[in-house]
Amino acid sequence: MHYRNTGAADREELRQQQLEGLQATLNRVYRNVRYYHDLFKDIGLVPEDVGSIDDLSSIPFTTKAILRDNYPYGLFALPLSEIMSVHSSAGTTGRPTVVGFSANDMLNWREVELRVLELAGITRDDVVQIAFGSSFFTGGFGLHYGVEKLGATMIPTSSVDLERHAVMIRDYRVTTLISTPCYVYALMETMDRMGMDRRSLSLQKVLLGGEPWTEEQRSYIEEGLGVKAFDHYGLSEIFGSGVAAECEYKSGLHVFEDQVIPEVIDPGTGEVLGHGNEGELVLTTITKEAMPLIRFRTGDLTTLIEEPCECGRAYLGLKMARVKGRADDSIEVSGIQISASRIEDVLRMIGGALPRFQVIVDREGTNDIVEVHVEVSGEVFSGGKQRLDEIEKRLKQDIRSQLIDLLGSEVRLKFYAPMGLSGVLERRARIVDRRFLRQ
Repeated sequence: MHYRNTGAADREELRQQQLEGLQATLNRVYRNVRYYHDLFKDIGLVPEDVGSIDDLSSIPFTTKAILRDNYPYGLFALPLSEIMSVHSSAGTTGRPTVVGFSANDMLNWREVELRVLELAGITRDDVVQIAFGSSFFTGGFGLHYGVEKLGATMIPTSSVDLERHAVMIRDYRVTTLISTPCYVYALMETMDRMGMDRRSLSLQKVLLGGEPWTEEQRSYIEEGLGVKAFDHYGLSEIFGSGVAAECEYKSGLHVFEDQVIPEVIDPGTGEVLGHGNEGELVLTTITKEAMPLIRFRTGDLTTLIEEPCECGRAYLGLKMARVKGRADDSIEVSGIQISASRIEDVLRMIGGALPRFQVIVDREGTNDIVEVHVEVSGEVFSGGKQRLDEIEKRLKQDIRSQLIDLLGSEVRLKFYAPMGLSGVLERRARIVDRRFLRQ
């Protein structure tokens, strides 16, 4: 794909393209998807009457619960004979979500993943190591397709065996690493333990995604590896890793608005918020054939940015701020609100980069139990039981004093070595409520 400088005229052209794509999508789902057909009938919507993108606000949201209720193929707008690829979530909290791709969807998927790579300055001369899994997870698959389309050398290693990955980065002269931030931290620590000089590697760029991260973490990675780190965003239900990406100016992620229409809403009321206001990202697909989604609530918190980018790529669409967290990253326990951001503040006392964690709220009899699963650095983990006991005692005190000293709820902590949470995490949410699953 070759970029060009663009301006206001391209934005107008893009808006017209969006409207035409929206009208075609609404007609597609009305004709071919029972759920949307019944929904439109219930609210009195005739697809042909939609004459503006602003009319989207009159349509109810699509949620993950709706995807699960229509498991497995209830939201497909094509027969299975025309579906080229099917992907699914793990389904750790009930029925999984399922998504399908047609032949044209696959072409668009490759195209948007190519954009992600090129925006980060990755070229066909790079050696790209993809440390995302490539099973049902669409992120790893999509980037695999994008690297193929780019023509770069690809090493699809998935996210296991840290020492082997570190050796491969060094010996295969990898120039670009695609990974989650937490996996990069673990790799850096592994390299140090192996006596490897991190800054002597061939690495030049790191493309990060799959979890929220901060500018502080960007600096930590860039300085620690001598690289440039770029953000990208996607979700399994849309285009894996190919919904938005940073360019060289790192002033927000370009949203690929020729593929999706973005909105930001108040996660509590559902009210559409103006640009510049933080809220939950909602996406409507306008090119997908196999499984179009109308106003899909992503659960991710961000801000839409209307100001033009210095790169001049106005035709890609608005920008979005880096995802700050999840709309479901807070929970009420005995009348007290616990948020993931406040748990973060407590965990920073461990030292080093912010550890990966997940909070599980469960119930035993009539008592609520707050369980914090947290990865600690290899140095801390290898310090023995006494060191872990000291950290556990302090963390429990801090959590209780700052968050739930009025609850009377028990706080449990469980420590994991770096990347030890990978097979344990219950979906992307950092707070999971299990209390009502058994009822």
